[in-house]
Amino acid sequence: MKPIVAIVGRPNVGKSLLFNRLAGARISVVEDSSGVTRDRLYADAEWLEHKFTLVDTGGIDAETTEYIPQKVKEQALIAIETADVIVFVVDGKAGVTDADRSVADILRRSKKPVLLAVNKIDVFTPNRLEEVYEFYELGLGTPIPVSSGQMLGLGDLLDEITANFPETNDNENDEYVRIAVVGKPNVGKSSLINKILGEERLIVSDIAGTTRDAIDTFFTKDGQNYIFVDTAGIRKKSKVTEALEKFSVIRSHAAVTRCDVCLLMIDAVEGVTEQDTKIAGIAHEEGKPTIIVVNKWDIVEKDGKTMNKHKKEVQEALKYMSYAPIVYISALTGLRVNNLFELIETVRQNHALRIQTGVLNDVLINAMATAAPPTSKGKQLKISYMTQVSVKPPTFVMFVNETELFHFSYKRYMENKLREAFGFLGTPIYIIARNKNE
Repeated sequence: MKPIVAIVGRPNVGKSLLFNRLAGARISVVEDSSGVTRDRLYADAEWLEHKFTLVDTGGIDAETTEYIPQKVKEQALIAIETADVIVFVVDGKAGVTDADRSVADILRRSKKPVLLAVNKIDVFTPNRLEEVYEFYELGLGTPIPVSSGQMLGLGDLLDEITANFPETNDNENDEYVRIAVVGKPNVGKSSLINKILGEERLIVSDIAGTTRDAIDTFFTKDGQNYIFVDTAGIRKKSKVTEALEKFSVIRSHAAVTRCDVCLLMIDAVEGVTEQDTKIAGIAHEEGKPTIIVVNKWDIVEKDGKTMNKHKKEVQEALKYMSYAPIVYISALTGLRVNNLFELIETVRQNHALRIQTGVLNDVLINAMATAAPPTSKGKQLKISYMTQVSVKPPTFVMFVNETELFHFSYKRYMENKLREAFGFLGTPIYIIARNKNE
């Protein structure tokens, strides 16, 4: 496992911008208002020969009793507990505050290596650097002047970070399966991940839109490493008015793009909504293996026919994702949550499944014998042979006499025949027609 570096501090001192600078990408939502970063954010980073994981946290308000700020504080404390090195960010323009002293007290008790980064030192002159010295009173060693905005002092900070890494950390498997958990707001995405983890890793609230960032959460089960990405709830465009929410929607799309498996969560009580179909379309168009997870099944009134009826309604609403398995769960009670892992492994393997050309063409011959290729304007489609050209998703090329004759309905027929023969549960498959002379 790579070393973990947690960036902590009171609200609005520039933690997220520093996180982005150190990670080399705009990963954390940055906006000039306090309280924007709510959950832990992870990013892989590298300095010289050292690879590590950065964790951005929400601002710690040690005195707050309000629900969301209190939860943010809890998440930051968890990040501190799991970190190998802690970067404590303070505001060099504001000087030492009572809130800084409170955070420093928490960090001293952690017994972890703590680096004190004095941010917003935009000019490295003797007089300006003298202002950094007042932070010695926090009792956390030599203050390190940095400017996230001007990108000053970051190399020195990274040198100190890597110098404090544990001696051995390269022996564990760093192979992870990325699972994007997507859906409209308040469908139970964070609750599902918390149930899987067995701890309250993500903030859970009945306030729609509580999760604003796409949050990477690491988990290991039966020797397999996973990263669960809890995405911001995707709202209808007409409701996405804040610039912050717009950026979070983009993040959710990006999470689907780079995931290995997508869990599409649907509210069992509401059923499939128009917004659900749009979210599903993102995963389908990206060619991602998908599992439809119907949550809150525990509060649905049921008889012996309820599940079959509900499943038909889901399949009807998401016709283009007929390949996606449907599982009914309760993130609250844990009902069938463990079943997800077997399905995740199945759809992931199907997404990477490669079929030998000889076997494919046996299926092709049988399919054409059952239903002859279509004819148009006196010309009949002739398929010479088929081969698989890629995986993730499985993609097949059929060489034909004229591509214009390869009608959509026959393409769908061939897709069904491939699924009958090889399964491909959970993954879209692509079929491309090419002229045989190409």
